[in-house]
Amino acid sequence: MTTPTRRALLAATLATAAALAGCASAPPEPAADPALLPAQWYAPLPHNGRLADLSGWWQQFDDPVLSQLIDAAQAVSPTLASARSRVAQSQATRTGAGAALLPTLDASASASRGRSDFVTPLSTTTSAGLQTAWEIDVFGAGRAGRDAAQYRLEGAEASWHDARVSVAAETANAYLGLRACEAQLVQTEADAGSRAETARLTGLSAQAGFEPPATAALSRASAAQGASLLTAQRAQCDIAVKGLVALTAIDEPTLRATLAAGTARIPQPAELAIDSVPAEVLNQRPDVFNAARELGAASAEVSQARAKRLPRVTLAGSISRLRVDTGDATQSGTVWSVGPLAVTLPIFDAGVRRANVDAARARYDEAASLYRAKLRTAVQEVEQALVQLDSSAARNENARIADEGFEQSFRATEARFKGGLASLFELEDARRSAVQAHGTLIDLQRERVAAWITLYRALGGGWRTGTPVADAAAAGNPSGPTKATP
Repeated sequence: MTTPTRRALLAATLATAAALAGCASAPPEPAADPALLPAQWYAPLPHNGRLADLSGWWQQFDDPVLSQLIDAAQAVSPTLASARSRVAQSQATRTGAGAALLPTLDASASASRGRSDFVTPLSTTTSAGLQTAWEIDVFGAGRAGRDAAQYRLEGAEASWHDARVSVAAETANAYLGLRACEAQLVQTEADAGSRAETARLTGLSAQAGFEPPATAALSRASAAQGASLLTAQRAQCDIAVKGLVALTAIDEPTLRATLAAGTARIPQPAELAIDSVPAEVLNQRPDVFNAARELGAASAEVSQARAKRLPRVTLAGSISRLRVDTGDATQSGTVWSVGPLAVTLPIFDAGVRRANVDAARARYDEAASLYRAKLRTAVQEVEQALVQLDSSAARNENARIADEGFEQSFRATEARFKGGLASLFELEDARRSAVQAHGTLIDLQRERVAAWITLYRALGGGWRTGTPVADAAAAGNPSGPTKATP
């Protein structure tokens, strides 16, 4: 074959392939319901996707220990490690899906020695060359697969951010629980000491004949109860410390030394008041973002399954250098081929491809339902956090007044008891009321901070300056509806 003829054949083959690719019909209409997907995302990545911004958000609590523990927990969290692994896997899948749209190129080399018949002399044949193959994505199956992989990669990245937010919130709640436990421990220690002193004085009075034995027995029982409560409270705080050790992987002696500086001090966020949250802010939740990306991936897989029911077009080619040595003579040259350009038309597969379309459509319907449910859950969690914030704020003043009032009553009753003007029963009743009121105030403080942490988690990572939530918080209006507003 002459060189011009070869060139004409190559040009004709490539022109045919280009025409097929250029005339390819668009992929089947996506299955996704446009009403399900928001036109744009408010803030796909919480804390701007930066670890420094996450640490900065928690610094508003003005508690360096809290920020330190969150950083330590992020570094060792198995949840984050799993999320990072899923991101790497999704990246690999995305690379493979994109590579499927391009031709493959392989190198080959071979050598053989022998004779093919009785006439041909003994010869040595060697060759080295390149082979290529390409499945032309005429009907969009490959592009749909690439899009699905890209959606899942974006969803995996969002899940990594969701894991970061979850670990931060979990650590903050554990730290808050410990500090509230320590505050209760301080109160319990004071109460146990007061009971022990009352028992000592009552015992002396009973020995001198000024108090009946029953009163002395009651005071000893009260002191024993106080000591038991103190032991239980200490155990509870020790358990909380060990929980933080497990979360942060900081050895216990080091952790206890770190915690010592702020013992019994409940972390307090900046004084903000939020009565509503714009609904679009929920779009920054990584789990909502991931659910939407999963919906997009399912839609792309429906398109891919439909396209695979249509003809496949493939093109192959090769070029190699061949050398034949018969001993008496040596011949060498280049051999090449373009083609075959093949079109494969599915005719009968017993319904496999149709079943694949139906399965993909079912997965899409499932993803759509999960996405709607995720949105409803997001609204529910935000509104519940706002209700908790509103409730704790409304009860705070009453709890403070009750604590001060019962404490004053106890001190007055204690002074009357020491002066012989009140019975031990009155003293113990006043003590129980004071202890209960102070414990309620501590629990309310913990509840309010926990509500802030819950809101942080419900919003997918708090809020940034200039966002609708931050603007609402800065307004500081504590009244009004506690709901996610559209």
